Amino acid sequence: MPVFRRPGRGSPPDGGARARWLAVAGVTDERAIRRLFFALWPSPVVRAGIVERRQCIGGLSKRMVPDHNLHLTLLFLGDQPSDRLDEIVSAAEGAESAGFEVVLDHLGWFARARVAWLGGSPPDAGRRLVAELSTRMAALGLKFDDRPWAPHVTLFRQVRQRPEFPRVEPLAWPVDRFELIESVPGRPYQSLATFALDGS
Repeated sequence: MPVFRRPGRGSPPDGGARARWLAVAGVTDERAIRRLFFALWPSPVVRAGIVERRQCIGGLSKRMVPDHNLHLTLLFLGDQPSDRLDEIVSAAEGAESAGFEVVLDHLGWFARARVAWLGGSPPDAGRRLVAELSTRMAALGLKFDDRPWAPHVTLFRQVRQRPEFPRVEPLAWPVDRFELIESVPGRPYQSLATFALDGS
């Protein structure tokens, strides 16, 4: 699919467009409400590393997250009106952050959500990015999940009991961009916009 990045500092003007995006991005139906979240999308190398570590706990449940949907959520916006998409993208485009690295170094389980995940400690630059996105979305009057950011990649859903997790080799994830993603039941996640971080 086409990917649009926001220009980095010092880049030439691009026809007045700061962060062009696809409002429908290949989706032709006109939904009034869209389920949205900002996320980090893994490169093929990072995705392969996540899949390798998932194999350490294979068979936890029948609800394994497909490879093409593996991601790390920054900010979950939930259901938002389609007519706010332009505002959301424009606000996110203004977020300033340098690139950073997330190190995924342990497996875990959320009892309430019943998911098993691969996670790590939040880097300072990542926390600042999430905080700025939260501030910008709140300024639009949007309601969203404002719980503290806990970097993790969901591997399995409907895991009813806490497994015994093995240790895993740390996986370094260099981050130079983030995405606005739409979730539609029964379909792969759809990237609506890509935002390059400073220095990318």
